[in-house]
Amino acid sequence: MAFLSDTLARVKPSPTVAVTQLAAELKAQGRDVIGLGAGEPDFDTPDNIKAAAIAAIHAGKTKYTAPDGIIELKQAICDKFARENGLSYAPAQISVSTGGKQVLYNAFMATLNPGDEVVIPAPYWVSYPDIVKLGQGTPVIIDGQPKLGYKITADQVAAAITPKTKWFLFNSPSNPTGAGYSRAELKAITDVLMKHPHVWVMTDDMYEHLAYDGFEFCTPAQVEPALYDRTLTVNGVSKAYAMTGWRIGYAGGPVDLITAMRKIQSQSTTNPCSISQWAAVEALNGPQDYLAPRAEVFKRRRDLVCERLNAIPGIACPVPEGAFYVYPSIAGLLGKTSSGGALIADDAAFAKALLEEAGVAVVFGAAFGLSPNFRISYATSDAALEEACTRIATFCTGLA
Repeated sequence: MAFLSDTLARVKPSPTVAVTQLAAELKAQGRDVIGLGAGEPDFDTPDNIKAAAIAAIHAGKTKYTAPDGIIELKQAICDKFARENGLSYAPAQISVSTGGKQVLYNAFMATLNPGDEVVIPAPYWVSYPDIVKLGQGTPVIIDGQPKLGYKITADQVAAAITPKTKWFLFNSPSNPTGAGYSRAELKAITDVLMKHPHVWVMTDDMYEHLAYDGFEFCTPAQVEPALYDRTLTVNGVSKAYAMTGWRIGYAGGPVDLITAMRKIQSQSTTNPCSISQWAAVEALNGPQDYLAPRAEVFKRRRDLVCERLNAIPGIACPVPEGAFYVYPSIAGLLGKTSSGGALIADDAAFAKALLEEAGVAVVFGAAFGLSPNFRISYATSDAALEEACTRIATFCTGLA
C-alpha cells in the first residue's frame, strides 16, 4: 500500500512467532500437532512471584512508573549483577523495558546511523538482524562452525570488524543452538575487541541460568573488565523464572547510553507494566532454589532429544551446553522426497513437509541465518518430545 513506510521493506515478520501461530491454528482446526517452535518454558511462574504481583495490585501499585523502571527493581538488578556476575552497576546505569527485545531495540535506535555495521554470529535469534535494520544499520553476519557446535572464533570476529562497525552482538548460551562459550573462548573474542576501541559490545545473557554438564556461564564485561565502559549487558526474567508473558527485560551499561535508551522508551511504550516490575523484584530478590532443579529437567529433555535425533540417518545434532534448543543439521536428507511427495530441497521445505505430513512444528534453519538445519525447542513435556521424535524419525526414514 502506497501510504506504508519504506521501513517495512527492511524487515520481515518473526518466523518463530509465525510457526507457533500456525501450529495453534492447525490445532484449533482439529489437527494433531506437536508444537516445538516456541522458546518458552513450560513451567509455571513460581508462586512467590505471583503472590508479589497480587500484593502489588492490592497495594495500589498500578500507576505509571519512571519510564525505564522503578528504583526497587533497578536496585534488585544491580544486586543481581553484583551477586551473580561480579559486575558493579548503579541504578542510573540500569534500563528496564517491556521484554529483552525492547532493550535491544532501544539501544540500536539510540546509537545506529545509516551505514553503521553490527557484527552478528549466525545462527542468530531471528530478531537481531531485523532490529538492526529498523535502526538503519547493516547486519554483518559471521557463520558459526558446525564442528564447534555452531560457535564462532576470535579470528572470525577480527575479520568481520571494519571502521564502520558500531556493535558486536553476542549471545551465550545461544538461541537457536544452545551453544555456550567457555571463559577461554570468550576471552579470545574479548581480546580481539580490546584492539578495536570503536566497537561496542551487546551481550544477550537471557539463558544464563540454563546451563548443563558443568558449563560455567560468563559474560564479556566479567571476562574482560576493560570492556565494561562499552558493554551493554542484557538479561531478563522471561526464561529462568518462566515469566515470558510478564514482559520484563533489563540491561546494565554506561550512563550516557542508558539515558539515551530512556529517551527512546519515553516516546514509545514509556514504562513496563508496574505489576510485572514488582513481580520481577521478587523474582530477583526472592528464593533461587528452584532454578537448578528446573535446569536438570531441561538437561534430561536435551539428552532425550539429542539421542533420538542422532539415531536418525541423515540428521546430525550437536549436544548444546545450555538454553532449551537443539539445532540439528539435515544435510544428509537434502534432495530426497517425502512419502507425501514433497521434495526436501532445503530446510524450509523440510519443516513444511514435517508439519503437514507428521504434525510436528519446528522452525527452519534459514530463519536463523544458517542452513540446512532446523530448531527444536525442548521446553515442553517429555511425553510430547518422545512422540515428536518418533514422528520425526518415521518421517525421515520414509524419505526416498
